[in-house]
Amino acid sequence: MTKFEVLDQLVSAGKGYLLTADAVNSGISKHTLAEYVKAKNMERMAHGVYISEDTWPDALYLLYLRNKKIVFSFETALDLHDLTDRAPFYITVTVPNGYNDTHLRRAGIRVVHTKPEWYSMGIVSVRTHFGNLVPAYDMDRTICDIIRCKKHIEIQAFQTALNEYMRCKGKHIYNLSRYAAALGVADKVRFYTEVML
Repeated sequence: MTKFEVLDQLVSAGKGYLLTADAVNSGISKHTLAEYVKAKNMERMAHGVYISEDTWPDALYLLYLRNKKIVFSFETALDLHDLTDRAPFYITVTVPNGYNDTHLRRAGIRVVHTKPEWYSMGIVSVRTHFGNLVPAYDMDRTICDIIRCKKHIEIQAFQTALNEYMRCKGKHIYNLSRYAAALGVADKVRFYTEVML
């Protein structure tokens, strides 16, 4: 197999995306990678991230590729889980306390910092609307988050999310209760779920 064929396979496996790190890990030199990118008319989307000319850019996936510590949360997670009827106004991510978010804020990303023990709770891989896998909080954790921070969520988005969640077959009430207890919102979550049932 030629080096270009190896790169073709990486692009195919990456759904049109090619990462320098993946190419180097496959034994491809950066020089050969540069020749391939030029020959295939690929576009550089970020440092070490290229996209084929017939692939639509996926903003969430690109953001994740450049920032591996982010977890999509709040309104963005609601959108990824189809718990809202409209696209969020801005992308929201959660990072652990101490994470330098200056570059994210400059890019217009809403960043939420959280305790390390809360940061890792409920992370799942979710497909974006373009089919790429990104980390997001599961729907049960997301519902706890929007109840915990209700004053920062638009009321219509809040109500829609709760209604959609209660109708969803993929919800896990046990996880919802467990997260609610850990996040200190058990009473609030109980109130809203009792009202909705």
